[in-house]
Amino acid sequence: MKTKFFLLSTLLIGLLFACVSTKLEKSWADPSFSLNPNPYKKVLVLAPLKDAASQRIAEDKIVKQLKKSVGVQSYTYLTSTETDPKILNEKLLKDGFDGIIVMHLTDVEKSVSYNPGTSYGGWHGYRNYTPGYYSEDKTFLVETNMYAVKNDKLMWSGTTSSLNPTSFDKSMDEIITAIKTELQKKGILEK
Repeated sequence: MKTKFFLLSTLLIGLLFACVSTKLEKSWADPSFSLNPNPYKKVLVLAPLKDAASQRIAEDKIVKQLKKSVGVQSYTYLTSTETDPKILNEKLLKDGFDGIIVMHLTDVEKSVSYNPGTSYGGWHGYRNYTPGYYSEDKTFLVETNMYAVKNDKLMWSGTTSSLNPTSFDKSMDEIITAIKTELQKKGILEK
């Protein structure tokens, strides 16, 4: 009975990890931050994507994961006339922001692989032969950067890869989870 439970548990854990198609590929944190970790309390979230609807969805998802008291969507805070970095930085400081998260798609890598055919039924399997085929995989690379408002300095950068994403919502959730986990582990965001 214990063996069946162990095998079932192992299978379920394997399936859980197999469903995750997003992983953190690279991560860098400013060494000075680790000397004096002080998690950010209020963060502006920017996700400049191809269209306004995708940007809103992405920023809403990030803020929801970070908790509303920490994240503020850029589309609710910034206006199209605010383009001067110095004035914008002063406004952010005045309004109590200590961090900015910027997330953007950097690349889509395509690769082709050959999937060999299969036959069933032993030596006479030629009757039940499935031919091989080529398939194209797409890997979406998303870079996320975390800046300190006070000194306009890059504090953390990470790149995630998502293999053959099937849904924008699901992929965003996986990316956000990977990044949030890493930022909490580094002490940049509170747990």
